[in-house]
Amino acid sequence: MIRMTEPSKITSQNVPDHQPAAGGIAARARASVGPKYLSGLNPEQREAVETLDGPVLVLAGAGTGKTRVLTTRIAHILSQGRARPAEILSVTFTNKAAREMKHRLGQMLGHAVEGMPWLGTFHSIGGRILRTHAELAQLKSNFTVLDTDDQVRLLKQLLQAENIDDKRWPARMLAGLIDGWKNRGLMPSQVPSGEAAMFGNGKGGKLYASYQERLKILNAADFGDLLLEDIRIFREHPDILRQYQQRFKFILVDEYQDTNVAQYLWLRLLSQAPSSPSFASPRLRGEADAQSAAGEGDSPSTALVETPPHPDPLPASGAREQTPPTKNICCVGDDDQSIYGWRGAEVDNILRFDHDFPGAKVIRLERNYRSTGHILAAASHLIAHNEGRLGKTLRTEDQDGEKVTVTGSWDSEEEARGIGEEIEQIQRKGEKLNEIAILVRASYQMREFEDRFVTLGLPYRVIGGPRFYERAEIRDALAYLRVINSPADDLAFERIVNVPKRGLGDATVQMLHDHARKRRIPLFEAARAVVETDELKPKARGSLREVVAQFDRWRAQREVTAHTDLAQIVLDESGYTEMWQKDRSADAAGRLENLKELVRSMEEFENLQGFLEHISLVMDRDSGADEDAVSLMTLHSAKGLEFDNVFLPGWEEGLFPSQRTLDEQGRAGLEEERRLGHVGLTRARRRAMIYFATNRRIHGTWSTTIPSRFLDELPAANVEITESKGGSAWGGTGGYGASRFDDMEAFGSTYSTPGWQRAQANRNRGGGRNGGGGGGRSGGFEEEAATFSSSSSSGPDFGSFSSRRRGPMTIEGELVAKSTGTISDFSLSDRVFHQKFGYGHVTKIDGNKLTIHFDKAGEKKVVDSFVQRA
Repeated sequence: MIRMTEPSKITSQNVPDHQPAAGGIAARARASVGPKYLSGLNPEQREAVETLDGPVLVLAGAGTGKTRVLTTRIAHILSQGRARPAEILSVTFTNKAAREMKHRLGQMLGHAVEGMPWLGTFHSIGGRILRTHAELAQLKSNFTVLDTDDQVRLLKQLLQAENIDDKRWPARMLAGLIDGWKNRGLMPSQVPSGEAAMFGNGKGGKLYASYQERLKILNAADFGDLLLEDIRIFREHPDILRQYQQRFKFILVDEYQDTNVAQYLWLRLLSQAPSSPSFASPRLRGEADAQSAAGEGDSPSTALVETPPHPDPLPASGAREQTPPTKNICCVGDDDQSIYGWRGAEVDNILRFDHDFPGAKVIRLERNYRSTGHILAAASHLIAHNEGRLGKTLRTEDQDGEKVTVTGSWDSEEEARGIGEEIEQIQRKGEKLNEIAILVRASYQMREFEDRFVTLGLPYRVIGGPRFYERAEIRDALAYLRVINSPADDLAFERIVNVPKRGLGDATVQMLHDHARKRRIPLFEAARAVVETDELKPKARGSLREVVAQFDRWRAQREVTAHTDLAQIVLDESGYTEMWQKDRSADAAGRLENLKELVRSMEEFENLQGFLEHISLVMDRDSGADEDAVSLMTLHSAKGLEFDNVFLPGWEEGLFPSQRTLDEQGRAGLEEERRLGHVGLTRARRRAMIYFATNRRIHGTWSTTIPSRFLDELPAANVEITESKGGSAWGGTGGYGASRFDDMEAFGSTYSTPGWQRAQANRNRGGGRNGGGGGGRSGGFEEEAATFSSSSSSGPDFGSFSSRRRGPMTIEGELVAKSTGTISDFSLSDRVFHQKFGYGHVTKIDGNKLTIHFDKAGEKKVVDSFVQRA
């Protein structure tokens, strides 16, 4: 009887080891029947997918298909049977990225991806591990994860227990310090004494320890604990660490350049192949004597220098034979896009990869599928000035396209006018607003563009944060001004009666509401009455009396004080500015800059009433999530996005690169700012347009600025210098938008844009410099620009806006003008003409509001008085 031997049991003795020759018939035939998910990959991408053994670093430049490589690599591991889904640890930074990877895997493999419990964010996976071993962290498995507000509330209790003034030492500042320590993998006993002394007269370290103890009592953890406690458990219980090391056969990490020290340590521990319990795990340099690393009187910067955040790549002895074998870890990232150092990200993590993982293979993805040749050449030439990088050069097989343009303007207002005109020209060519983005370095730059877009009727959206006038600090400041302007504005009064904190809680506000309803009077008048009775406790009554007195005083000052000065007085005397000055959170400085920008924006209006009227128009909008609109965001928020047309305003020294970043971080800060510029340029597919202003108001003061040093670091062959479409770049004789520094007569040129022609026609009809639509700051884009003097109106007074007929202003399709409730004379499908938008037909009627589909401008909402039958 003949027995068939299983293939796996056949001996390999005397059988020559054979692999198909590269490029031979066998190799080509095998490739032709390869998995479909590998088709379409370029050679570098395919190498990154198929190199499964050992540590691999994929340096993926912008637009090179990073996500595709990462997802295809997982599909390849599964299809090749190298691991089961539950044996792959794949870490991302956002839940959205994790969901996208699962969706793509399902498409590649032809079925839904199930059983991948370890595909998620650092914190979600860290939290899952911590719940499994909660008792080792003195917690129960059902522990609560505190958000920032709960964290701050708990820290306030600890500050009170230690008799620490929470106004001088805010709880939010301590929360930021603790979060920073946890991001660096530091337990309370490991915080250098110099850093611990930074808070609460030297009690920072003690408060951190008390906070951690209190969390255990409450059976709670914060986000930092989800990794920090894992690291402690892994170090103190090597048997548990070995379980996870054996479980995960493959580790994949996305956006590795954005990892902080805690994430780095967590990954390093898990990425070691199972080893003997005696092997030393990664630790912080100087960790053993961290308490002595910085003296009591040392500055924070000294402490940071003396205790570097990066783990030792090898055991203290440095013996190569003790280096732990690493498993199959693949990290994907781009050192040129590391822009989050301000929140703890360490670019050195990716720069040291081959040192941390000896024998690592580095694969560079340099073929860009997003941008044109000129844009890539400019971005690559700029980033090449950085010293701390692994090095790669983006290239494309696409056409060179248009050169990167650099445009100078006289001031920031002209910059906004020029960009607005450029966007209108792009729109007239039939391109979508969704493919246009403005990327600013500082959020306060947005205000000028938002106001400009309101004037032009251009729909826009703010990504990564609220619109300027919707920010919490701006709403608070506006609430103060609204109460001064109208004491009966109950909503505004209720918003700020206890901001900053005055001891006027919900009970006090409820009492005011009850009193106001009974007497049918506004809340402010109810407050005036209540302070004369004994219904409130003495402390609350005194605080409320002071609030009433302040508003009475400010209202009297309104008659004799400029509204800009009054706004500054209100912010100072109310304690609102001081509240943010004492706040040590990361965004406090930005909020103060926004408040200064708010006061600066008021200069364009005749009085407070006119300014508040303008704000009400800006805030009145009805937008859809999928509406065609210009995207406005900071450079930090733009990472991962792409647009056909990208505007990059504000490339000036002090603004970009940021002077604060240079002062705090020196050369490292300059290199991160340069990486930010690289990110901004590589967001553009077809056009990248850089702007700078010669004069800009920074921190409330006009300054003559110097063009950014980054402009000289761009390659001349790929850059074109253009003139501003917002007026003369140097305040001279051309353009329709004269600068406030230039008192010459407007319209001194024959600039022939449609906006200029409308403004010229207005001027010829006898419009004044401010009322004629071109000489004022509005730039001449509407039929007749608003005058900011109510005295010039012969009709009803609308505050600072003239009652003279003006062009429609729309915000994301919603009319600025209010419907009067009248019935329009127009009918559905009527053919109409609009001076700005051209010909179209009526598709919807709402009172005197018409929704019109214009032949060239698309769908807009306008008041019927601004159109005529065609």
